[in-house]
Formats: sequence, C-alpha cells, structure tokens
Amino acid sequence: MARTLAELPAGSRITDYISLGVLAKFFPLETIHDVLQQSNRASVRERDLPAHVVVYYVIALALYMRSSYREVLRCLREGVQWLLDPSAKVKVAGKSGISQARSRLGVAPVKKLYDAVVTRLPRNEPRELGSANGDW
Repeated sequence: MARTLAELPAGSRITDYISLGVLAKFFPLETIHDVLQQSNRASVRERDLPAHVVVYYVIALALYMRSSYREVLRCLREGVQWLLDPSAKVKVAGKSGISQARSRLGVAPVKKLYDAVVTRLPRNEPRELGSANGDW
C-alpha cells in the first residue's frame, strides 16, 4: 500500500527544519521543561505559544537575527508541525501575542538554560612577553 509522501511547503528549505532538530538536540525538551519549572514559568494554560516553544523561539531569534520575528516563528512552528503532523495547519501569532509570550517567559529561564547546557570554556590567562620558555 502506497503512503502519502510528506513534502516541504513551497519556498521552504530543508535547512529550516533540520535546524529545529539541532536545537532540540542541544537543548532537549526535558531540560527546557525542568528550567521552566525551576523558574516558575511553565505554561499553566493551553496557549498558542506555550513556554517551551517560546524558549526555542528566543534561541532561534538569536540564530536568525536578519529575519523578522514572525518569519522566525513561522519557520519554527512549521518545523514542529512537519516533524509531528504534516497535515496540521500552522497558526503564527501576531506581534502582540509574540510580545506577550516573551514577556511572560522573562529572562530567568533562558539564563538557567544557558547555565545548564552551555559549558564554560576555560579562560586562558595572558602571558607576559619574554616568558622563561620564549612563548608570547
């Protein structure tokens, strides 16, 4: 029995959807839910933009700074839709909905996520010129 092939919407690039997988790999949903619980920012109601989606959205905004807020959100939502249910319609929130969602989230969960996921690089102390071994 033949099955219907899932196709990308016209004008979409596969990289728009693969990047969502990369975000999910480095920022696992379980970690995001934990951070939201610790920050008391987990979604209580069913919303168009639940808190965990807003966290991914904020990360995507940093990655796609040259794109509009709505375009970044559209790509993110379509990526989720394509991965979970290709037949579902994607609803993109308006400017005020996006602003309200980001205000509800606040900075605390994003900072906690950063602290939980991003490893600190060791800081190399600058060496003095003319050290004993001749290095700079």
